[in-house]
Amino acid sequence: MLNIPSQAFPAPSSQQRVASGGRSKVPLKQGRSLMDWIRLTKSGKDLTGLKGRLIEVTEEELKKHNTKDDCWICIRGFVYNVSPYMEYHPGGEDELMKAAGSDGTDLFDQVHRWVNYESMLKECLVGRMAVKPAVPKDYHEEKKVLNGMLPKSQVPDALAKEGPVSPSYDWFQTDSLVTIVIYTKQKDVNLDSVIVDHQYDSFRAETIIKDYSYLIHIELSHAIQEDFSVRVVANVGKIEIVLKKKENTSWECLGHPLENHNSLIPKKDTGLYYRKCQLISKEDATHDTKLFCLMLPPSTHLQVPIGQHVYLKLTITGDFVSISNPEGNFKIAQFQELEDLFLLAAGTGFTPMVKILNYALTNISSLRKVKLMFFNKTEDDIIWRSQLEKLAFKDKRFDVEFVLSQPTSEWNGKKGCISPGLLSEFLKRSLDNSKVLICICGPAAFTEQGMRMLHDLNFSKDEIHAFTAS
Repeated sequence: MLNIPSQAFPAPSSQQRVASGGRSKVPLKQGRSLMDWIRLTKSGKDLTGLKGRLIEVTEEELKKHNTKDDCWICIRGFVYNVSPYMEYHPGGEDELMKAAGSDGTDLFDQVHRWVNYESMLKECLVGRMAVKPAVPKDYHEEKKVLNGMLPKSQVPDALAKEGPVSPSYDWFQTDSLVTIVIYTKQKDVNLDSVIVDHQYDSFRAETIIKDYSYLIHIELSHAIQEDFSVRVVANVGKIEIVLKKKENTSWECLGHPLENHNSLIPKKDTGLYYRKCQLISKEDATHDTKLFCLMLPPSTHLQVPIGQHVYLKLTITGDFVSISNPEGNFKIAQFQELEDLFLLAAGTGFTPMVKILNYALTNISSLRKVKLMFFNKTEDDIIWRSQLEKLAFKDKRFDVEFVLSQPTSEWNGKKGCISPGLLSEFLKRSLDNSKVLICICGPAAFTEQGMRMLHDLNFSKDEIHAFTAS
């Protein structure tokens, strides 16, 4: 663990400290101000020397780049070419050269811990370290060697070969706050990727990285307040969780490890974790379908990703419902360059289609057409019929067709159950070779029949996603 020092900023030996206790800066040449540096980073000039490539850097390779004109420095597992920044650095070239060709994390923390180096040096990012260092000797030190990856004994052999690079974490504090920082070493991490729960003294932060789960699970050494904040720096895959201390005291350690702390395991091998949510309201969606609004506890951060679901547990007489972590194998990457999206839903199988519809129409610029075929027994069973019709009127890319199996004589729309005839007419591409995704959800028999029919209509496995209970 590294506390933010109150009296030792900058380090006594730093060029940025003068004898009087104030700060001084090394005089910079004209045209080398912070604004000049920002202009250079936005100019499009290649500041890494790698023409936009990101590479994995071995310790041996890092050591080679140790001169003023070729200076690479590692900070928390990421390697930067700081040569272009030399003349812009307020602390002078000598300060940067102290870490040339090596891990500069500790030196950086002594002098600049408050600086957002990821933003300052993002155009200088060479890549990440490729080594897996030895196990830290003492958990309470919270010291991470080089890039702080998990010791190899905690990483399954298959994962070491095929899975993501092992994450790491660190923490620091001020008088009133504790910040836990998770370095995922991935660039596709967002707020959906992290689930945080604080119950009693137990602090639990699960980060979903591809098909794996990285867990921080600690009994905190001191009490914290219920609310906290979670922030993601997407371009470097960093997650910051800021906790509020109940008392403004200095923590000697973050806490004590609990089950599976600091582990990275396949998501399929993790059990479901539940937290109690309060029922806030319920309203009728149809004559036999209700819409429930549940409030997460203030000590939980959880967002259900698109195409995923949660499980519920409840005591019949209680006002609280326990909600699991999100589950599901839908990948948002399936939307990439998508042109035609077809949704097949039966009854409450419409549920996952709500977020898919909203996301696709709002975020997928390549999209030409979105069509929903919604199967129900009667008109009264159609969930959110008026909202769907309004959306179709508002957005010309969207079209909805209702199919009833038990219609009244007044019904003028499509009738029957899912069939090859209905599907072949419905699933027409906007172009002969357009990229298509078909999502299907409903009762098991409906989904199984639909899948067989879609394969018979020559849609490939990659063009179909079925939402199933398994």
